[in-house]
Amino acid sequence: MTAPTVALDPQRVLIAMPGCDTATMRLAIPLRAELGHAAVTRFPDGESYVRLYTPVHGAEAAIVCTLDRPDEKLLPLLWLAIAARQGGARRVGLIAPYLPYMRQDVIFNAGEIRAAEHFAALLNPVFDWLVTVDPHLHRISHLSEVYRVPTVAVEAAPAIAEWIQTHVQAPFLIGPDEESRQWVEQVAGMCGAPWAALTKTRHSAWHVEVAELPNIPPRCVPVLVDDIISTGRTMLAAAGLLQRAGKPQPVCVGVHAVFAADAYSQLCAASAEVVTCDTIPHPSNQIALTGPLVDAISRMFDLPLPLSKQMLV
Repeated sequence: MTAPTVALDPQRVLIAMPGCDTATMRLAIPLRAELGHAAVTRFPDGESYVRLYTPVHGAEAAIVCTLDRPDEKLLPLLWLAIAARQGGARRVGLIAPYLPYMRQDVIFNAGEIRAAEHFAALLNPVFDWLVTVDPHLHRISHLSEVYRVPTVAVEAAPAIAEWIQTHVQAPFLIGPDEESRQWVEQVAGMCGAPWAALTKTRHSAWHVEVAELPNIPPRCVPVLVDDIISTGRTMLAAAGLLQRAGKPQPVCVGVHAVFAADAYSQLCAASAEVVTCDTIPHPSNQIALTGPLVDAISRMFDLPLPLSKQMLV
C-alpha cells in the first residue's frame, strides 16, 4: 500500500534562499505549496547571479529568507524577487523570520541614518507582503510605520511560555533591560510566573552594565528572556549579577539566535542552558514556530488582490 500524498496547491510557490531550505520544507507541507527551484550564486567578480527555474506565472509566490547577516543576502534576495515578478507571479511575498536593522530606529548622532526606515525602503518596491517574527519594535511602534506593504509580526511568546512551563520548575523571569520588558511581561503572564526587568547602561556593543537584581524568592529558577541575542553582553551582565548574588545559573531564552563572535560560548559558560526559537538556524534552537508562521503566511496568501493588480491578471 502506498502512503497517501498531500495535494499541492499550484497557486502557491515557496522559494528558499540559500540556507533556508529546511525551514522552507517545514512550511511547504502544511501550506500545500510547491517548492520552487532557483539558483543563487556569484560571478567570479563577486556580482550576484540568480535564476528562477520554477514557473510562477499566475502563482502566489513567496521567498523564505531569514535575514541575519543581512548585507550579504540582501542583493540576491532583491534580484530573486524581481525574477519572480518578471516571471508573472500574482504577488511576491517575503517570509523573513528574522528582520534586521530594526534596532537602528532613531538618529542619536549627527551623520547617522535611521536604517530601519531605509532598509524597508529597499524591500517595499519588490515585495507585496511581509511575514516576520517579533521584530524589534521599540521607537517604531508598528511595522506599518516603515513598511508600505501588508505585514504580519508573529509572536513567539506563546511558544516560549509553553517551553518554560514544560522545562523549568518555579521560573522567575527576568528581562535583562527595559527594551526586553514587553517580551518578558507577556511570557510571564502566559506562564503565570513572577517577573522583573532590569535597567541597563550600554557603554558600547561589548560593554554593558545592569542595575541590581530584584528580590528573587528561594527555590526559583531565574530565566533571562530577550528578543535578540547578538553580542550576548546584556544577558552576560545579568548572569554575572545573579552569580554575585549567590543565585543559580540562569536559563537564557532568546527569540533570535544572532550570536555575534563568541557570544554563544560565553553565554553557555555563564548559564544553565541557552535556548532560542528557530527563526535563525542554530544549535540552540529548541522552540519551533512553524505553526504560527504557517497561519500568518496562509492569511497573506489568501488576501484579496488590490484592484490595480486585479486589472493585470
